[in-house]
Amino acid sequence: MTAFDARAEFDRQVNTLVSKGYPGLAGMTETEFHALVEPLREPVLARAATQASPSDSRVPFLLVVTRALVPLEEAVPLTTLAGKRSPGVIERFYAPGELERFVSLKELALPEGEMYVAFDVERGEEFCGAVPVDALATVAERGRTPLTIEEGIALLTQFPQALAKNKCFSLGGSRFGDRRVPALWISKGAPKLGWCWEGNPHTWLGMASAGGRSR
Repeated sequence: MTAFDARAEFDRQVNTLVSKGYPGLAGMTETEFHALVEPLREPVLARAATQASPSDSRVPFLLVVTRALVPLEEAVPLTTLAGKRSPGVIERFYAPGELERFVSLKELALPEGEMYVAFDVERGEEFCGAVPVDALATVAERGRTPLTIEEGIALLTQFPQALAKNKCFSLGGSRFGDRRVPALWISKGAPKLGWCWEGNPHTWLGMASAGGRSR
């Protein structure tokens, strides 16, 4: 079995962000963007020995760009499905300006800064057909936490194959304070950022989660 090369994967993810235009959207040069990302390399390599190689359903780490650096409305259209070209879209049922009010749960205690690393990320297809609020409880019992909107976008940006037919995922780490749970699914051959009710199960919608985060 080939050993997982965390250094090469780190560089690949950085290059993906650069190729999609993240430095320009952040108002930075490529050199400035690389300087912002570089401090994240050490925590990634420190955990490399315990990480498995990426698969469609689980990845060892993600470089997460927060909305403080690149707005969600600009990041979503940079996503695509594997082998497709149609850009990601945001569900029209989000009222104007409402998406920004879906913020991370306090208990996640996200790292400070405009970028950080999420580790041991799962798309959570085992929860397809489960009631989202029940899936969130199971995730918590395992010592894991649900992904935020930004983390879901990061997963789709770096691993487009993670979003597949009947294997879409909720992002329960970002909430509005009501019963809505953000989610990423497929619509008309493209990714769509929408939301579903926390009490309504869907056979095609799981619950994505992470094992940890670091700055």
